[in-house]
Amino acid sequence: MTHFVPENLPTHLQHYIDGRFVDSVDGDTFDVLDPVTNQPYASAASGKSADIDLAVAAARTAFTDGPWPTMKNRERARVLYAIADAVEAEETELAERETFDTGLPITQARGQARRAAENFRFFADVIVALRDDAYKVPGTQINYVNRKPVGVAGLITPWNTPFMLESWKLAPALASGCTVVLKPAEFTPLSASLWARIFENAGLPHGVFNLVNGFGEEAGDALVKHPKVPLISFTGESATGRLIFRNCAENLKGMSMELGGKSPAVVFADADLDAAIDSTLFGVYSLNGERCTAGSRILVERSIYDEFCERYAARADKIVVGDPHDPATEVGALVHPEHYEKVMSYVELGKSEGRLIAGGGRPDDQPDGNYVRPTAFADVKPDARIFQEEIFGPVVAITPFDDEREALQLANDVKYGLAAYVWTNDLERGHRFSQNIEAGMVWMNSHNVRDLRTPFGGVKASGLGQEGGQRSIDFYSEEQAVHVSLGEVHTPRFGARN
Repeated sequence: MTHFVPENLPTHLQHYIDGRFVDSVDGDTFDVLDPVTNQPYASAASGKSADIDLAVAAARTAFTDGPWPTMKNRERARVLYAIADAVEAEETELAERETFDTGLPITQARGQARRAAENFRFFADVIVALRDDAYKVPGTQINYVNRKPVGVAGLITPWNTPFMLESWKLAPALASGCTVVLKPAEFTPLSASLWARIFENAGLPHGVFNLVNGFGEEAGDALVKHPKVPLISFTGESATGRLIFRNCAENLKGMSMELGGKSPAVVFADADLDAAIDSTLFGVYSLNGERCTAGSRILVERSIYDEFCERYAARADKIVVGDPHDPATEVGALVHPEHYEKVMSYVELGKSEGRLIAGGGRPDDQPDGNYVRPTAFADVKPDARIFQEEIFGPVVAITPFDDEREALQLANDVKYGLAAYVWTNDLERGHRFSQNIEAGMVWMNSHNVRDLRTPFGGVKASGLGQEGGQRSIDFYSEEQAVHVSLGEVHTPRFGARN
């Protein structure tokens, strides 16, 4: 099949600052690769400290002098609804570009566009229904909470499902009245460039949204350290998160960080085995395995372990790996050759740490591009690196357990704690087990199905803080207590003695 290239594909991606597309101050650029061919298809302006300074200045002016922060919530919501409509109207173009830029299968990229639209609608609804507390001391005092946007929000987003994950941060930040500077991942800047046109057509004032492309150690570092950016929202790997944590602490910035994961899927013998196999396959191989919440460790009760492994391997070997734009494709190309090499190094390592039951290399019919066959290792010990370390690709480790206590120990025996999945028809055990797992989110008898009202985030090395629903609005807002006296205040009169 001929590799599909979207129409009107730009050959150069610029920053977007104060309503204008601009190149870097120093003129520097970097190449953006097509993950199917690993050939450059565009150059992108490479932002540095000077470009971040310009973007923050525009955002700061829009915050202090512009109408956005002081708009009524209903007026801001109207703009957010218009953004959602525009995203949905451009679903085909968005999906095609996202697939081309990331290597995600086109059927899954379409779903990401719809979810991005839903994020804006959801937070428009939230701010319209927003309420705050008031406390009355009868006849003496009334105290109320005055909620106001924090200021310029620095948003740093990853390369997996970039457009949708950008919407997770942009929607609540804008809904709260903040202005923003977005630094998208350097591997996948294409879909981020569409936000400027969408926002402008929806009526977002200039300077409220600013975009600077570039590398984390240059543009990202400058954004985190900028004295006029009071809060940072970051999604990415844990090592980078630790560095950002240190830099935020130095400047006493607010921060929310969703980091890596090595999430367990625990399958008890009484589970619906057909559903568990469907879900655990989808949970690690969808989105090419490049998802923070992937159930990349499957823990299976020993009495069903052999059957599970046999059926799982048979299904994994039938997963269609191919061109991301082919609707039949279930696993596409990994995002970048650097990441491909990392994933393949874990595949080779896994051959000495477990029993290879599916995959284990490049598909025979895909000699080029960043393709990895869906890979499964059985009999993996808990001290194995493929059990402990985030691979972020279509690779899973399967381990047996004998009882609930051992299953919980195995589930918690990693440094991460983002998500977990529990499969059992014993609801008492399911609730008990779920509540004892060290994870920010647990799904029982389900894969990752999000409710936007609930908190999203992890524990341990998987993050700090939670976003989602009201918690996102809280993060991008300051809550100021205002105390109003209703009568005479009896104050000790210091210095009034004769």
